[in-house]
Amino acid sequence: VIIPILPVFIAMTFCTLSYEGTITRQLPVFLLVVILVVLGHYIWLAVLYGIAGLYSGKNAWEVLRYYGPAYLTAVGTMSSAATLAVALRCAKKSSALRRDMIDFGIPLFANIHLCGSVLTEVFFVMVVSKILYGTLPSVGTMILFCLLLGVFAIGAPGVPGGTVMASLGLITAVLGFDEAGTALVLTIFALQDSFGTACNVTGDGALTLMLTGYAEKHRIREVSSNLSL
Repeated sequence: VIIPILPVFIAMTFCTLSYEGTITRQLPVFLLVVILVVLGHYIWLAVLYGIAGLYSGKNAWEVLRYYGPAYLTAVGTMSSAATLAVALRCAKKSSALRRDMIDFGIPLFANIHLCGSVLTEVFFVMVVSKILYGTLPSVGTMILFCLLLGVFAIGAPGVPGGTVMASLGLITAVLGFDEAGTALVLTIFALQDSFGTACNVTGDGALTLMLTGYAEKHRIREVSSNLSL
């Protein structure tokens, strides 16, 4: 019920900000933050694939190099679930990943691994808090928010805006945002949701590489997907 209404709500918020003149003053700041967030995505992906390569003992580039189509699809769909078919096709081109780990891991991580969206939301709630309320949340508040957000993101749907919608209770209860702050977070989050989703989907390849490494280290027999139950 809520997700289809979300674009209309965001559009109305933009209209309100434009009418008040806020958008002309604050939009350059938010665009700069979007650039910083995207750079943060790339840094996190580099760290994630580096850890996956070290743990599995395989070349992480052998996985990452095939994820271009999945990344671009995620940018267009803004949905991990809608990108699943392309992500599976990209992962299966890699010789570093086991087929059974792909069939198990990629669909699972498409629904519970939302690293890009979580990273983005943390950036944006701090920016909105500084702009609207004149101060950043305390360190203790942000630590609590990050811990709870990590839990809430596991249950967030892999649809556009799913992560921020699932965490609205945290934004109001933990950070103390009012209606204006919540609306602004939803609006600004929509500006870069496509890049956050692309980070989510691309990061799934690194986690699947870790699964492959775990299975091989523990000599877990590969299960053929053609087996019937």
